[in-house]
Amino acid sequence: MQNSPIKIGFVTVSDRASRGEYEDLGGPAMQEWMKRALTNEWQPVARVIADEQGLIESTLKELADGEQCCLILTTGGTGPAKRDVTPEATAAVCHKILDGFAEQMRAVSLEYVPTAILSRQIAGIRGESLIINLPGKPSAIGECLAAVFPAVPYCIDLIHGPYLETDEAFINAFRPKHALKSQA
Repeated sequence: MQNSPIKIGFVTVSDRASRGEYEDLGGPAMQEWMKRALTNEWQPVARVIADEQGLIESTLKELADGEQCCLILTTGGTGPAKRDVTPEATAAVCHKILDGFAEQMRAVSLEYVPTAILSRQIAGIRGESLIINLPGKPSAIGECLAAVFPAVPYCIDLIHGPYLETDEAFINAFRPKHALKSQA
């Protein structure tokens, strides 16, 4: 996979945005954050889809298996409303759930809003892809990514993805000393 272009998937889950009734702010916020975080060359693979579990599942599978995105970020559909099914779709397509991501994102979000306890976002692994559900609000996307992203590059190393390098002036990735690229 190292010789392939690095692809990162961005999925906005929103009935209104998918119908063009509402401007997608979450997808662009995720992409802008990643542009600041990564120094590698990478290409975005973006989708704006409705809150339908089957559609979310097929989109995540397409981005992981077909597009071979090493990282897939979703925004929207993680609350308690009836149509919020992004976590269920993510769990259905992942082989492993990484509970620490959700715990950390909720913990940091609680510093800003008490309703963070209503968030049900999760993260997991599908093949060689890390999938992370993020909140829908652009500022919360940045807060949550800042909280969990230091672990993302090493996680992607562990699932045999590309070596992601970060702009240390923006965010530091943590890797054990034995996992640093210069020693690989």
